Amino acid sequence: QVQLVESGGGLVQPGGSLRLSCAASGRILNINTMGWYRQAPGNVRELVADITSGGRTRYADFLNGRFTISRDSAKNTVYLHMNSLKPEDTAVYYCNVDAMIERNGVTRDSYWGQGTQVTVSS
Repeated sequence: QVQLVESGGGLVQPGGSLRLSCAASGRILNINTMGWYRQAPGNVRELVADITSGGRTRYADFLNGRFTISRDSAKNTVYLHMNSLKPEDTAVYYCNVDAMIERNGVTRDSYWGQGTQVTVSS
């Protein structure tokens, strides 16, 4: 199976910065895409950013350049650098991995982390 370990969440003041990390482990042959999603109370889960194995990135329009996604392929780890945080960024942030795995052969599947709470408040 595949396990995702998230870390880096917490309480920060408006305008502050935070870095989230997500490390994947297990019977992974290749990771296609790693990304971050978030869900606030009363809202649907939405894409924040993701990055492909080739380094192509995608960001949500509402970020306005405040966040940066990066990855360390050797460690199967993805990071989300969050700057100029706003109260509206408060949510549970989930890591997602789209990967080729060993399961009765080679299979493509998607996995979610447990989520890490980010709270932006003064």
